[in-house]
Amino acid sequence: MILPGADLFDPRIDMDSYLSPVESRLDYDFSFAFNDSNFSDRVLKIEIVAGLHDVKSAGDGCSSITEWARNRKRRREDVKKDKAVEIVGQSEDEQALTCNIPDTEDTVAYENQDVEAVAMVEGSPTDAQLDFHQRGDAAGPSSDSSWSIDCSTVLRVKSVHISSAILAAKSLFFHELFLNGIKESVQRDVTIQIHASEEEALMDLLNFMYSNNLSASRATALLDVLLAADKFKVASCMRYCSKLLRNIPMTCESALLYLDLPSSILMAEAAQPLTDAAKKFLSVRYRDIYKFQEEVLRLPLAGVEAVLSSDYLQAASEDTIYDLVLKWAHTHYPKLEERKEVLAKQLAQLIRFPYMTCRKLKKVLNCSDLHPEFASKVVLEALFFKAETPHRQHALAVDVPNAVNRRFVERAYKYRPVKVVDFELPHQQCLVYLDLKREECAQLFPTGRVYSQAFHLGGQGFFLSAHCNMDQQGTYRCFGLFLGMQEKGSASFAVDYEFAARSKPTEGYVNKYKGNYTFTGGKAVGYRNLFSVHWEAFMEDDSNYFINGILHLRAELTIRQ
Repeated sequence: MILPGADLFDPRIDMDSYLSPVESRLDYDFSFAFNDSNFSDRVLKIEIVAGLHDVKSAGDGCSSITEWARNRKRRREDVKKDKAVEIVGQSEDEQALTCNIPDTEDTVAYENQDVEAVAMVEGSPTDAQLDFHQRGDAAGPSSDSSWSIDCSTVLRVKSVHISSAILAAKSLFFHELFLNGIKESVQRDVTIQIHASEEEALMDLLNFMYSNNLSASRATALLDVLLAADKFKVASCMRYCSKLLRNIPMTCESALLYLDLPSSILMAEAAQPLTDAAKKFLSVRYRDIYKFQEEVLRLPLAGVEAVLSSDYLQAASEDTIYDLVLKWAHTHYPKLEERKEVLAKQLAQLIRFPYMTCRKLKKVLNCSDLHPEFASKVVLEALFFKAETPHRQHALAVDVPNAVNRRFVERAYKYRPVKVVDFELPHQQCLVYLDLKREECAQLFPTGRVYSQAFHLGGQGFFLSAHCNMDQQGTYRCFGLFLGMQEKGSASFAVDYEFAARSKPTEGYVNKYKGNYTFTGGKAVGYRNLFSVHWEAFMEDDSNYFINGILHLRAELTIRQ
């Protein structure tokens, strides 16, 4: 018998509706039948054994996620390798538990990594052992004799009346145990063995399978239940715990703990929405990546990956993100070969090389922290991307295979990327192309400004800046464009410059302003009203200067002889 609408183990369900539509309509509650012999066909005997030093659960007595994680880490360090109970049988007359005694004094900690629950059913010991070897991983962990638990100290045995139909419908573990068609599946008494640290979470889990509700409400207790649900393969409870945990205000500590869950559980997909929420929290928390640079440098690998995956990092440019990644790698991976591996396989995949400047890409080619083949590949890909038309660049950014690591998607840089074409003859000259979205221009009102990334001519660094400012007479606001030289030394630098913009109906570049200026460090020159119109006319829906929502600007610079 399978309950109608019950969750049958598929964790790939939208977290916002952890129950199926049928379940939601039924809203069934069988809590009245829990541990009631009148509505039960089996007895679940729970042997509670002493864990490491008879510790409590990770969440028991913990006042914070940090303390929970510390306790869990301490138990993990105490265990050299995970062990699990083998399926063993016992006769009703002997009532003796058969198990393999480990060679060491190590016992199993409350840790789900690579550990599945294994039951012991009453019947012939020989038959039960044969059944385990035949079923292999379907019933529990490997049948290798090394999978064992020190069962010499059973603290107590708790008997619970259960309905095999309800448990089988909610738990893949019990489904396999009760409905496999072999002799043990019809035995009335089923024995499972857990550590004392798991007792509270298991009882809450059993109650959930009847009622779809949990008594746990604190984050630490919910994490205990989530781990128990993973052990007994109750995907719906994992999703429910995940949903409740997402409703609890997140901290950096809890977010990092949630990111670590996939490495500690078997049914990682069921907790994926919680992991995604943790990634989002960290990406928002460290959006201004340089404001929190020291904190970012202390983050573990999973945390840094979450931050770098964001499209909304408020970094000066991708060049600065690249420098920060190298600094983080040197801090956490002092050995060169290990650093190369983590950069090539993980972190460098999140750097958006197509938006780095050509000057920085040259340095990438010679970077000793990157494999030469990898460096050549990403630089070549970046240069080809820069040579593409804006339409083609957009197509690459939304292409599904490329969207995996978002390498062609432009972030919210503080300094806008530019395309630069350099000429050496007959004069030192460069053409600089700056594109601004309509939304970016709208955000400039009433007194905002946006800067381009630096570009170089004659060994000097320059930049463009777009402003919303008052016109020369101070009567109305308008769009202004300026050219500035970075503060490097006090030497003067004479430049001829010309500004142009693409305009309808031809959509070609039309010259708007030209001049010449002798620059010194930190100085800028330009035109306050580039288009000779009010700001409102410039921003109109039918404006001549926005083509498919983009304002295309060009600056031509020539060194005066």
